[in-house]
Parts: sequence; C-alpha cells; structure tokens
Amino acid sequence: MSQIDGRSLTLEEVERVADDLSVSPTLSEDARQGIERARRTVEELVAEGKVVYGVTTGFGRLAEVSVSEEDRRALQVNLLRSHAAGTGPLLSAREIRVLLLLRANALARGHSGCRLEVVDRLLEFLARGVHPAVPESGSVGASGDLAPLAHLALPLIGEGEVLGRGGEGVRAAAEALEEAGLEPLSLVAKEGLALINGTQATTGLGVLALLRVERALEQMEVAGAMSLEALMGTPAAFQPEVHQARPHPGQIETAQRLRQLMAGSEIRESHRHGDPRVQDAYALRCMPQIHGAARSGLTYVREVLEREVNSATDNPLVFPESRSVISAGNFHAQVVAQVLDLLCMVVADLASVSERRLERLLNPDLSGLPAFLAPDPGIQSGYMILQVTVVDLLAELRVLAHPASVDSVPTSAGQEDHVSMGLAAARKARRAAEILDTVVAAELLAAAQGLEFRRPLKPGRGVERAREVLRSAVPPLEVDRPPAPDLAQVARMVHGGRFLV
Repeated sequence: MSQIDGRSLTLEEVERVADDLSVSPTLSEDARQGIERARRTVEELVAEGKVVYGVTTGFGRLAEVSVSEEDRRALQVNLLRSHAAGTGPLLSAREIRVLLLLRANALARGHSGCRLEVVDRLLEFLARGVHPAVPESGSVGASGDLAPLAHLALPLIGEGEVLGRGGEGVRAAAEALEEAGLEPLSLVAKEGLALINGTQATTGLGVLALLRVERALEQMEVAGAMSLEALMGTPAAFQPEVHQARPHPGQIETAQRLRQLMAGSEIRESHRHGDPRVQDAYALRCMPQIHGAARSGLTYVREVLEREVNSATDNPLVFPESRSVISAGNFHAQVVAQVLDLLCMVVADLASVSERRLERLLNPDLSGLPAFLAPDPGIQSGYMILQVTVVDLLAELRVLAHPASVDSVPTSAGQEDHVSMGLAAARKARRAAEILDTVVAAELLAAAQGLEFRRPLKPGRGVERAREVLRSAVPPLEVDRPPAPDLAQVARMVHGGRFLV
C-alpha cells in the first residue's frame, strides 16, 4: 500500500501498517483535492456568517454558545486539552499506528473540513515512528472516541506525550517533534473537532482483534481435525452432500477444510470397517456446524469493519457539492460495538467446543488413550492440568461475551443521551482474541500427544504437516514436565499463523 484515499483501505493493509514500520502511506491526489474542497467550503461559509457547529459554537451541551472569530483557534486547542481525559494502560505502538492510519483515512474522505497539513502530519507521524501516548480507557463510543483521539492529536500541536523509543515509557511530545524536525501545528477552525470526533480507537482495536481471531479459527480447525484423528473419529459427517442439504456458507467451508486436512489418513483407514461406533460426539461431529457458525459471524464482523475503516465518522460533515455543513451522528459507534460484542460471543463458543475436545482427549473413558495422555498414568499426570487452565480461560471468555453495547449511560449533560460503549467492546475483543490463541494451542498440544499413541499410523496429510510443525518446537511428552512453557510457545506459533497448513 502506497496511498490512502478514504475509500479503499483493506483490513490486511491496516495490519501491515501496524506491523511494518517501513510502510508509510501518503495521500492520493484525488483525496488531496477532496480535502481542499471541503476546507474551502468551511472557510466560505464562516466568512458568510453561517453558524457551524464546533467552528462558531461550543461543543456538545455547549453547542448553543457562540464563539467569536478571535477565539476560534483557542477553541480547537482547548478541545484537545480538555478531552484528553483517558486512563489506564497505554495502547501499544502497534495499536497507535492503526489509530493514526484510520484517522488519516477518515479525513482523506474529504468531509471533515481540515487542511491538508493535518492529514499529512498524521501520516508523517507514521513514517517517522512518532507514536502518541494514548490510554486504553476513557471513551463511550459517541461522540466518537473523544478521549483517546484527543491524546492522539495533542502531539500534533506539540503537547501531550509520545511513546518512548522502542515503545517503552513516554516522553514529551515537544521533544519528539524537535528530534524529528517537525514544527507543532497551529490548528484553525474545525480541525480540533475533525481530529477527535470519530470511531477510530474502537475500530482500530476491533480490526486487530478480528484478524487475530480469523487466524485462530483457521488453526482451530487444524486442531479439531487432529483431535478427531487422535480419537479415531470418523469424517463421514463432513461429506459434501450433508452440508449442501443445509447450505450455510461457513458450514460448507469448514466441512471442506476438514476433509482436506484429513485426506490420506492411515488412522481413518485402520478403523473404517468393523468399528461399532455409529457416530461421534457433537464436539467432533458438529465441527462444521459450530465452527461454520463462527465463520458466518466473523464474515459479518469483517463486513462492518471494512465499511467503517473507509467512512467519514466525525461531526459535522462538510459537503462541498451542496455547500452544506450537516450536524449528524456518524461518530456513533453502535454498529461497531455490536459486532465486537458478537466477536466475543464467537470466541467464547469456539473455546467452549475446543475445551470439550480437549476433555475427550484427556479422559480415558472417552478416548481409548492413556489417562491424561501420560505415557505412565498414575506415576505421571501428563496434561491433566492443561484442561484446568483452559477452563479458567473459558470462564473469562464467558464474562467477556457479555455485551457492552447494550449498556448505554447518558453523557454531556444529557445531550449525548445514548452511547455505544464501543471502546469497552473493543477492549473485550482484544482480550478474547488473545485468549483464543492459548485455547487453540492447548488443543494442539493434547491432540499431537494423542497422535503419538496411534503411531506408526499417520493422520491425514494436512494434520501430519501441522503435527510436524508443532514437533519442530515441542517434543512429545515422555516424562512429566511443566506444560506452561510449551503452551506459551505454541500460543505464539498460533498467533504467528504457523499452523495455517
């Protein structure tokens, strides 16, 4: 990605900017022209004496207070200062890069009325690695993510703080700007509001969480197929005609992927005939229906976030064609908050079914394998406590699945009387995505250990490739050892997409 235009940014490009400090997009020519047109419109309307919210008036409940011409610059600066009321741990440099990109892309759409210099400076921060210090809490997601974006914007004018070198600690923004050879911006009418009124903190954290969960789901299907092989289950329930009879796209896709992962399985052939079992438990047999539901949910989350990253979300919006400035509500993050709550629900359910497969692998009454997958059960405890760890995480995920978006509390003296709680939903989604990596890792560890007891028979080709990847980092369990380091190592591998076979 070399340019942004406010209309065509992809979620994968967002993540690329987050992860690669060498990626520094610029504004497209069309975007530059659109920004300039909107700025001229604002200046013309103000010169004509028109009342423009946030330009000739105060903000929120103070919208009826008129602001004189000589006070309009001070109004923008005071807005940034007064709204920088965030609290809690700071967002990471990776997350800040997403906020900078998304704010620039929203302004690039040409409805915000700021000058080109403002958008260029946001992109300059990206290019030079100047990452404003932004606390993770302090927004209700309407009127946008005011506090986080105020912290993001203060360094543009040489105030506030930025992350220290290497993302450690903080230092004064004025010092960082001087070191980077950048002069503080002097904001003019509308620009403070354009910088802080939007959904970029909620959306930015949501994008990173979604992409992480999408990768984890793909690898959970590897873990599920590996578990089925270790438990000597049957893939008969994954046949195409079954899923064409109930043609949900996510279900069909998961069934196809499971068939591919298990193709060529020697383990399956070993019990194709003479097996007295008619069908497997739901956690195995219904993977297409359960994982497929997750796929469908994530598809909807992706559709909303793809639209949101290419939207103008501040207020008021400028429309040069009609020479109008309209106060509306695109800053309201309800649609984003709801899908991030859905994301948490999806993750909780995926972890729930994965934990059930883990229990089957460890329980000798269900698996036909040694108790807790220990080579010498009784003397050894094997992976007994691995399930306990996952159950603890599952309890947390069920709490995180409680929606934030239904819990509005009016703010700003009742003017902002319904809010989305979007940032709370985004923080939940971030944590849920992190936990899911570990849950997938636990199932992979146990399933791979289960396969050790089926040797020399090999599983399907896809499952075998995944087993080899895992064994390149973690040896089989031959004597008891602390599972924690192995679990952490495999979780890092899941996060990095190592099991996307």
